[in-house]
Amino acid sequence: MTLYDETNINIIKEDLRYLKLLSTKYPTISSASAEIINLQAILNLPKGTEHFISDIHGEYESFTHMLKNASGVIKRKLDDIFGTSLMEKDKASLATLIYYPEEKLEILKEEEQDLEEWYKVTLYRLIQVCKSVSSKYTRSKVRKALPKDFAYIIEELLNEQADRINKQEYYTGIINTIIDIECANSFIIALSKVIQRLVVDRLHIIGDIYDRGPGAEIIMDALMDHHSIDIQWGNHDILWMGAASGSKTCVANVLRICLRYANLATVEDGYGINLLPLASFAMGTYANDPCSGFIPRTLDKKLSDSDMSLFAKMHKAISIIQFKLEGQKILRHPEFKMDYMLLLDKINFEKNTVIVNGKEYKLNDTNFPTIDPKNPFKLTKEEDAIISKITNSFINSEKLQKHIRFMYSKGSLYLVYNSNLLFHGCIPLTEDGSFKALQIEGTSYKGKSLLDIFERYAREAYFYKNDLTIKNYAMDMMWYLWCGPYSPLFGKERITTFERYFIDEKETHKENRNAYYKLRDEEELSNRIFEEFNLDSQTSHIINGHIPVKTKDGESPIKANGKLLVIDGGFCRAYQPETGIAGYTLIYNSYGFLLSSHEPFESTKKAIEEEQDILSSTVILEHVATRQRVEDTDIGKELKTQIKDLEKLLVAYRKGLIDERENV
Repeated sequence: MTLYDETNINIIKEDLRYLKLLSTKYPTISSASAEIINLQAILNLPKGTEHFISDIHGEYESFTHMLKNASGVIKRKLDDIFGTSLMEKDKASLATLIYYPEEKLEILKEEEQDLEEWYKVTLYRLIQVCKSVSSKYTRSKVRKALPKDFAYIIEELLNEQADRINKQEYYTGIINTIIDIECANSFIIALSKVIQRLVVDRLHIIGDIYDRGPGAEIIMDALMDHHSIDIQWGNHDILWMGAASGSKTCVANVLRICLRYANLATVEDGYGINLLPLASFAMGTYANDPCSGFIPRTLDKKLSDSDMSLFAKMHKAISIIQFKLEGQKILRHPEFKMDYMLLLDKINFEKNTVIVNGKEYKLNDTNFPTIDPKNPFKLTKEEDAIISKITNSFINSEKLQKHIRFMYSKGSLYLVYNSNLLFHGCIPLTEDGSFKALQIEGTSYKGKSLLDIFERYAREAYFYKNDLTIKNYAMDMMWYLWCGPYSPLFGKERITTFERYFIDEKETHKENRNAYYKLRDEEELSNRIFEEFNLDSQTSHIINGHIPVKTKDGESPIKANGKLLVIDGGFCRAYQPETGIAGYTLIYNSYGFLLSSHEPFESTKKAIEEEQDILSSTVILEHVATRQRVEDTDIGKELKTQIKDLEKLLVAYRKGLIDERENV
């Protein structure tokens, strides 16, 4: 069908209203034609590099470094560009400068004997790197990434060509002038940040930004500054989202986890939430209780004995509040089928035992001053006042609300992007491998529809204001997403928090995983999931995190013949003894997939002063013979649609259906 046949003319007449609107942006044949040529050219550019990171858990130093070095992409670029023409120590120094330009310049200014010559050499090297990383983008896209103050100069230098003899002195003059007028530092910083930005086209965070580590709010600030990002919510993220929505149960869980890992910096310093009421209550209520089962896991932190004692008391106090609130929720929602968590009413306060799964166990802690045996799930007046006050602090924390709104605007429960399915946890399955159906408000959901309805509730919990009944139910569903037996984020049959604190027998601590985790090695499961999400099983991948891959035990992150990739390898320090490494990250460029495993990151200080990069091992998962282009991506599909619309506009102009407006 040509642009001018009758069928196409009829289609154009039907679209005339839209085309008239489009003509306000492209008012002439020449402007529409130029845009078609531009879009068609973009389709032939190499596909942009995607960077996948999962389960960060507040480890902001490791994460920030990973963001700056793009999981080794910049180091590989330096190898490609300079090869053996630069010594390894010079490449390491240049890489560190690109990662931390401000900090590294302060050190180098003191160390370099001939600073002017160093500036000259370094500027030329950075321009070479910048040319390489910008070569797969249009000039327009590169221009948008440039800092306003130096945009024109950088653009001139990026478009320098070695064979243009007439302009050689012009370019040399630019470099010399930058140094002469003492702008070299600012220019180096600007170039380094442009390289960092252009080396990755899209960042994917596959869940769990929050909890355990000390700097989730720092990570969120960094993500908000990123030029292109999406987030797939993890179970720990959903807990904070629920807390910010006003769920007291989610707030109690957030505080319990923070106290468990002695991580109050995020809550108090990061988000300005006052925990003094909880501390005062805990010190009074548990004054003579050592709360030994609630001593926090400090990892490499050093706490004084008095702080350790205070944290343990606060930890126990908020845990009891949590168990009461959860009990109320379960009794309110029998459809959740979570009665196994109702344990406060199973305590025999005379025998100091508790019944779990029909079996009686001895309690290792018998001090329950706030529990009324006749009404064990009722908060005391003081407990109710404390959790209400702290919940209001979560709701009114300006910084937290800003971060959570960003989490909603850039996030989702799952994402289909460039033929890959991204989600944090699992697709709930029955033991026979079929999608688990869950009844919610009288309707059955499974597979994709289950994730869709959960996402709807997650958004209603935060944004719905008109009907408290709807909002409260949605907030209860947020808690279910945290620990419910068929939550795609939790991925286990039951949570055993009470048992882990109060019962020594480890048989009660077991949390069996959903069948998804037994079956995800099978290619057939991946193919069924692809079909459920309307994806091509021959070209698609599932990328998720949540359950750390125990590399030290020989477990592979590559499942189902390469169709399913698990990139939680222990970013969080608490998991590293289990995994043996410090995380996996994934790179998807125009040539295929690269999976990197990383050794623990010592510190930003060492990275800058001793030029210690994260030691990484990279495996090429897939390498295509024909390089992928923009036309092969989701953006390419959008551009092709735009081209078709513009072609229709051209026909409308040429057939006189719409008049050109030359003077617009």
